[in-house]
Amino acid sequence: MSRSLLEQLPEIVARGRQVAERILESLESRHRVGLQSREWVLPSKDAREADWIRADLRQDALASVQGGLFGEVRPSFGDAAAPDRTPWRNRLIYGDNLLAMAALLAGDPPSGMPALRGGIDLIYIDPPFDSRADYRTRVSLPGVELEQRPTVLEQFAYCDTWSDGTASYLEMLVPRLILMRELLSKSGSICIHIGMQVSHYVKAVADEIFGKANFNTEIVWSYGTPSGGRAAGNKMVKAHEYLLWYAKNYGEHFHRKEYLPYSEKYIEDRFTEVDGHGRRYRTREREKGCFERQYLDESKGVPLSTVWTDVKQLYAHHYIKRKNEETGYDTQKPEALLERVINSACPENGLVADFFGGSGTTAAVAERLGRRWITSDLGKPACMIMRKRLIDRNARPFLYQAIGDYQLESAKNTLGRSFRIGDLAQILLSLFGARPLPEEDNPARNLGSVVAGGVRTLVYADSPNKLTGAATLKKALAQRDSLLGGWDRVVVLGWNFEPNIGESIDGLNDPALEVLVVPPDLLDRLKKKGSLERLRGHVRFSSLQYLKIGPVQRLRGADAQAETLRVALANYVLLSPEAINLDDANRARLQAVMNREPLALIEYWAVDPDYDGEVFRSVWQDYRGNLDGDGDPLRVTTEAVFSVPARPGPRRVCVRAVDVFGFEAEVSVEVGVEGGR
Repeated sequence: MSRSLLEQLPEIVARGRQVAERILESLESRHRVGLQSREWVLPSKDAREADWIRADLRQDALASVQGGLFGEVRPSFGDAAAPDRTPWRNRLIYGDNLLAMAALLAGDPPSGMPALRGGIDLIYIDPPFDSRADYRTRVSLPGVELEQRPTVLEQFAYCDTWSDGTASYLEMLVPRLILMRELLSKSGSICIHIGMQVSHYVKAVADEIFGKANFNTEIVWSYGTPSGGRAAGNKMVKAHEYLLWYAKNYGEHFHRKEYLPYSEKYIEDRFTEVDGHGRRYRTREREKGCFERQYLDESKGVPLSTVWTDVKQLYAHHYIKRKNEETGYDTQKPEALLERVINSACPENGLVADFFGGSGTTAAVAERLGRRWITSDLGKPACMIMRKRLIDRNARPFLYQAIGDYQLESAKNTLGRSFRIGDLAQILLSLFGARPLPEEDNPARNLGSVVAGGVRTLVYADSPNKLTGAATLKKALAQRDSLLGGWDRVVVLGWNFEPNIGESIDGLNDPALEVLVVPPDLLDRLKKKGSLERLRGHVRFSSLQYLKIGPVQRLRGADAQAETLRVALANYVLLSPEAINLDDANRARLQAVMNREPLALIEYWAVDPDYDGEVFRSVWQDYRGNLDGDGDPLRVTTEAVFSVPARPGPRRVCVRAVDVFGFEAEVSVEVGVEGGR
């Protein structure tokens, strides 16, 4: 007989503690999870009339990284001196929030990233709960709309979250809440936004994790006006959700009392008198026989209660005047809600975190209110929406980061904690049809051979915990030419790639080198029993995507202090459509767009005019939906024209593009003073 969820709760909490404890114990090890900085975003969306050089904020941000994004000395724009200490940088993190929190707790002293244990003032989370959702992403392209199934990262998380209904949901949530408690400052608090389906269970586990004595309050958010059109069967109309509020240390937590304006009726009923200057007031007995006047214009209003009825859903008719908030994200919350949460529980210049970032409302509001922020999400579409939203709001410069070693952590969860990288390499070689080389010639267990038609091919399976780049390709070529008497060709199988991998392949110009992509859903497919045998002969390793640009122009004008750069996109070749989670009909529609208009696949692109080969600093951006450049919501502007401070000698200009499926491509060129490529 199956046990009730109530009976399972103690075990769920115990297992969650074990997961969290393992992570906390690993923080001091050399194998701890890290963050890869993919982009240092200095928002300057394509708008010809706006010149980022004249924006003091961006200039200051560039000066702040003169000493290096992570503290090492490297040249940057201008001649400003390096700061005495590494400044705070807001962060948008792509990847599993459990791993993101582990990285934040550990910190990275060599890179200048401090450990944030006890460093966050407010955490707001809105963990999604809907086990029936299929999590498909709609991708709109000119003349066609596609439906994409989740990526391997998203599939992995969703499968685990909903494998056993609410119990699995709580299994996911418990270790994350424990790590969040570790991140909270002594005066910090957490606001858990939750629906009625699981609010009572979440309250029970949160009492256990944070301590019942640290329960602060429960807010009822009545977000809309009930209507018969939303009623379902014999149920009453759902019109509210909950905010569960816990302090790290009750009584020491930061709290600012908030007030609501008086209603007109309240004013008419109570502030009934007017003085000689026309000021409304009411007379109240302060103590027996003693009165004083309470003036309306000096009154703060009605103290905020635990039932909020004045903040409505974003897409309700009440929000017609706030269309600028809408991102198209299904579960997007109104900014007014987060504004109230942040103002109530986060001090000025405090740090706010949201580990289920979604559409980025928390980060956008924190930015507007002058708070520092960290946000993360597992979905690439969510991260693209957040990055665009923050750029559109002219946010302060922020880092876009990704989890290091995510595929490795996923593999451990799929294949067991005793998994070794060589085990997965052996699986890749088998699925590719390669025979492993003898152990004495193959100590890393990542080399195999294929002999067909008299052609001897060496197969190199790269590690899932690194980015395949130029160094790996050169190593593979050296082994092709020297190992066991040499081979006719070499194939490199990679999981994750440096954005400039296409440029690296072109630079090698070796027809006997082929680079292929491991299917993004492979780990998910390997989780099924006996899947390896069934997958043989059915796994497709796809070709890489790459970006091409036209000649870059660098022009000097009358102003000797500045110069103009002109950069144009020329072509984009998408990762083979077979590697994207589409059905046959959607894949055919995608192929038609690829053939007809390849640049329509670009979702976002940016330019770094002085790329150092390590950290991409984008000082110009355009993206689909930005109407300032060309007024076309489904296409990006294909040419960037902007000014930068003049500098002697050549510049290394780097262009990075992200397509509608989240794949990145990069190309960089060295440009003379009046040069092209």
